[in-house]
Amino acid sequence: MRMIEAQLHSPRPRFRTATRVAIVGAGFSGTMLALNLLEQADVEVLLIERDRHRMGAGVAYSSSESAHLLNVRAGNMSAFPDRPDHFCDWLSARGLGCDAAFVTRATYGRYLRETLAGAMERYGRRLKLVDDEVLDIEERGGQVTLGLVNGGLIEADRAVLAIGNLPPHDPPAIAGAHLPSHRYIGDPWASSFEEGLAKDAPVLVIGTGLTAVDVILRLVTHGHEGPITALSRRGLRPHRHVDGLPRPKPVLAKPAPELSELVRWAQTEARGQDWRLVVDSIRPITQMMWASADAAKRARFLRHLRPFWDVHRHRLAPEVADRIDALVASGQLNFHAGKIAKVTVEPDALAVSWFPRGGDAAVVTRAVRMINCTGPQGDLLRSTDPLVKRMLGAKRIRPDALRLGLDIDRDGHVIDARGLPSEHILAIGPMTRGDLWEVVAVPDIRIQVSALARRLVNAHWTGGEGL
Repeated sequence: MRMIEAQLHSPRPRFRTATRVAIVGAGFSGTMLALNLLEQADVEVLLIERDRHRMGAGVAYSSSESAHLLNVRAGNMSAFPDRPDHFCDWLSARGLGCDAAFVTRATYGRYLRETLAGAMERYGRRLKLVDDEVLDIEERGGQVTLGLVNGGLIEADRAVLAIGNLPPHDPPAIAGAHLPSHRYIGDPWASSFEEGLAKDAPVLVIGTGLTAVDVILRLVTHGHEGPITALSRRGLRPHRHVDGLPRPKPVLAKPAPELSELVRWAQTEARGQDWRLVVDSIRPITQMMWASADAAKRARFLRHLRPFWDVHRHRLAPEVADRIDALVASGQLNFHAGKIAKVTVEPDALAVSWFPRGGDAAVVTRAVRMINCTGPQGDLLRSTDPLVKRMLGAKRIRPDALRLGLDIDRDGHVIDARGLPSEHILAIGPMTRGDLWEVVAVPDIRIQVSALARRLVNAHWTGGEGL
């Protein structure tokens, strides 16, 4: 209660115009904030990324796999909210066209890198790319000081955390089990999980969402022919996009006050039109609905509805869905609902004991390799990231109430352990989902970074539209 009162009665940070901004993370969120800042005002931007190979594209769009397609149609993937044709124009200029609705993530990564390179040429010394890792951020003397791995220091008016998603956490039955690294892959994006794997070896994928789909496609694209088992609590897998649907009619007011009523509303609406149109119709107000929900309602949504929302909201490109369906039809891929109880290390495999959902008899699946595909997480308290751990230890940041990411105020300032907003440290992107919920896809993030850029430099008018 004291923390809540401190936050409610503390003065809001003043938005003194920034002239030097340090952005930690050069994925989509960080890169686009940098470009928006440079366009808005005569500001110096330092874009800091610890992995030079991901500069401009981040983890999401650094994949070189031809099987990894965008989950959003190209026509809605412009990096700029006020230039909806920017990506399609880029595709057309390179003879690619926008007719193929779902392009590869590698192509989108190239788009982001070339857009960043163009900004480097246009803005010259105002944009500096820093190939280093930030270990700590301190506020002092009305500025921020960022300490780097190489021992250097960076001073700026503001620091913005654009650190993206945290790696997946180990499931409870695996945490602390110290499984052999050649048998258990804890983070598929940090390893070449297909290397050293026999073509006919059985594989167990933990998770059945988008990450699992990416891993499965990468395995089979690299020639894997062995059985693949995908296991999650509910066994739900993402649905597919469908071509030829009309544009959804946006719902501009909250259709129901309670979650149960909202579900009934969606079911009723879906009787008269494709359910995809119903889900997409509430996209303009999902952040508003989340903001108006109290902590108990948000927790109920996460506990009971989130898995169903995810598989309906975050859909697969038709080509990807076809490939997954074909793998299931062939018998190579099987989806199951269940909970892992125990993992035993055997000489040539892992013996995974799990209980099917609704059953009380354990099933044992043997896998030469087990891959954690539970997806990105946001629980700061379980993070091993050096910067997150340092700032938590110094009480400069804290988790949001549901431990989805960073606790922030409505303007994006991080909240410290006392419940007070920082004046000079902010956050954007997926780690702000506790406040905004729908802030993991390009259409949502580009609006967030555009608005933050205008606030940081006090640009009240952009493209004829006032804030």
